[in-house]
Amino acid sequence: MSSKRILVPVSETSTLRETVGYAVKEALDGARSDDPGLVRFVWICSPQTDTVTDEQKEAGEEILSRASLWATEDAGDHEAELTVETAILGESEYIFSPSDVAALLEEEVAASDIDRIVLDPEYDPGIGAPLLRPLEVELAQRTNVTVDEAPVERATRRVPLLRQTSAAGVGVLFGTAFVFYQILNGAFTLFDLVTGTMSATIVAVTLARVSLNRRPDSGMPVRIVRGIIYIPYLLYEIIAANLVVSAVILNPRLPIDPRMTRVRADVVGPLPTTTLANSITLTPGTLTVRVRGQHLVVHTLIPWARDGLFDGSLERAVRFVFYGRGSMAIPSPKERGDTEVLQPPTEEDGAASTDPQTQEDTTGGAE
Repeated sequence: MSSKRILVPVSETSTLRETVGYAVKEALDGARSDDPGLVRFVWICSPQTDTVTDEQKEAGEEILSRASLWATEDAGDHEAELTVETAILGESEYIFSPSDVAALLEEEVAASDIDRIVLDPEYDPGIGAPLLRPLEVELAQRTNVTVDEAPVERATRRVPLLRQTSAAGVGVLFGTAFVFYQILNGAFTLFDLVTGTMSATIVAVTLARVSLNRRPDSGMPVRIVRGIIYIPYLLYEIIAANLVVSAVILNPRLPIDPRMTRVRADVVGPLPTTTLANSITLTPGTLTVRVRGQHLVVHTLIPWARDGLFDGSLERAVRFVFYGRGSMAIPSPKERGDTEVLQPPTEEDGAASTDPQTQEDTTGGAE
């Protein structure tokens, strides 16, 4: 059933163009000459932040402008029968879950007299969790309007699953699997060596064409050696963090000040970023919640953990692994101004924070 007042949340997706066209068609079908249809495009600010940055706002305005232009094109000769509106939501909200997104859309439904919500099948404001189904459920519970997905055709991804491999690639996988098997086993008998060889051979033969994004290069052995050096350092950081967090738990006089933070890491590429994010998570007191490009949203439990994150010791070590010793001279995230505390102190937290870093970095510019 067509509706004339439609709300469309937008984000950067491959199906946004088709979603706009579908919403315009539905609004025009429900419109009358004396009562034009309405399509209201809304963009929700990047989540888990209390204030929107200029970069975020510019990105949202660009998407909204593009959607408005497409809507005008799709209306064609019926442009007079359609009203197009845009809005940025969540500029001063803490958005963490589908229910938070649904709450913002619920307010828009009431304020703009919306009678239908059209969702882009790939819509994702970036909350780091599966969104569409939970969002539909939340909206159904919170509003009385129709909620449906735009019937779009997703572009076919033609990246081949199987890639050409080489003897070097098979050898790297074999060696990695063999060493990992022996470490887990903890013994080096003839039986273990034989079974390890068999297991590593199966892994190398079956996974070489789907697990390596690129062929091993001349720098890979050096990175492997640096990675081996990094492992004891990471274990030291984990042990030290364990001791500090344990002391805070056992001593109620020591501060616990959980905060969501954001750091722009000076590492590039999926593997270095993943290594850093997982290393942060393995260290007690910090938990990587979301990764988008170079931006990491990290939950920190205590001021000590937050200070360590902002000082960038793990980031520096990961750069050493992938880029060499010279990259360690790059300034820390705090020195670069690439840190931000996303939950500044509130009145409920007390007049003064126990963590001076919280107050120093609440206006930092990560994005």
